[in-house]
Amino acid sequence: MTIAKNYYRIMLGRKSRYAKECFEGNFIGCDWGINIDLSNKLPDNRSDFNKEFIPVFLQHNPDKSKVSAGLTCGMVYAICKAVKKGDIILCPNGEGAYLVAEVLADYSYVPGGILPHRRKVKWFENPIDRSEMSQGLQYSAGSIGTVSNISKHAKEIESLIAGNAPPQLISTDELVEDPTVFALEKHLEDFLVENWINTEFGQNYDIVEDEGELVGQQYPCDTGKIDILAISKDKKEYLVVELKKGRASDAVVGQVQRYMGDILENFSEEGQTVKGVIIALEDDLKIRRALSVTNNIEFYRYQVSFKLFKN
Repeated sequence: MTIAKNYYRIMLGRKSRYAKECFEGNFIGCDWGINIDLSNKLPDNRSDFNKEFIPVFLQHNPDKSKVSAGLTCGMVYAICKAVKKGDIILCPNGEGAYLVAEVLADYSYVPGGILPHRRKVKWFENPIDRSEMSQGLQYSAGSIGTVSNISKHAKEIESLIAGNAPPQLISTDELVEDPTVFALEKHLEDFLVENWINTEFGQNYDIVEDEGELVGQQYPCDTGKIDILAISKDKKEYLVVELKKGRASDAVVGQVQRYMGDILENFSEEGQTVKGVIIALEDDLKIRRALSVTNNIEFYRYQVSFKLFKN
C-alpha cells in the first residue's frame, strides 16, 4: 500500500538564517528554547503536546501570550512529529529560491546545536526558484509562520521537482460550492489583513502578533486554520473571523463554533472571552437562522464595487 506524502514549507531559522548549515548538515530543525529531548514526549495528538508544553514555554517566556505559546508549540510538534518520513520539505534559502528535501528519519535531539530538534533529510540537487511557482503556491509557500502545510499543491511541486512547467491547477483547502466566490473571498481575507486598521473591526481589535510579526492570519488550531484571529485592544476578548468562501452555511457556522471553543479552552487567559464573525458576499438565510440561536457570533456581508473611466 502506498502511503500518501505530505508537503511542507519550513523556515530554517528567522529569515532562513540557518539554511546553509542545514543544507550542509542534511537536516531540518527548530529551537524556540525548549531545551529538552522530546523523543518520549511526542504523543499522537498535538493538543496533548500543547497541554504539556505551553506551560513549559510560558515559564521561560512569561511575556508571551497563550496564543503565541500555542503557535510555537504547534510548530515544534509539526516538525518533530507531524512531518513523516517520506514527506517533502521546501525551505527558503534567503535568495529567492526554495531548497527541497525528503525526510529520511524520525526525530532526534542535538543538545547545544543550532535548531537542536532535528529531522534528517536528503536534499534534492536543484532548488525551486520562486518565480517558477504559480501564484497560489507562491502565496502558500510565503505564508506567515515557520511551518505551513502546502500539500494542496502536491502535483505542482512534483512537476517542479521533475524540472517541468507546473500544470494549470485550481487548488482549494476544501470542497466549495462556488469556486468564484472562494477566489474572491480569499482576496478579501488578504485585503482585510492589509487594511485592518481602516475596517470596523480595526477600531476595537488588533490582529494577533508575536514579536511584531502578524501570526493571526490562518492561525492553526486543533480543528483547522482560523482565517483571522484578533484580540481586543484591552486584551479581554478574542475575535475569530471566518470568511464563508463558498462553503455550505452549516459547515461555516460549525467551523466558527469549533474555532471559538478551541481558543476558549486552550488559549484564552482567565477572564478572556471569545467572539465570532462570519463574512459572506451574499445574504444567507441559513446562517442568519443558525445564528439567531447562537451566542456571540455576528454575520457581516461585504460589497464589491468598481467604476470604469473612459480616457
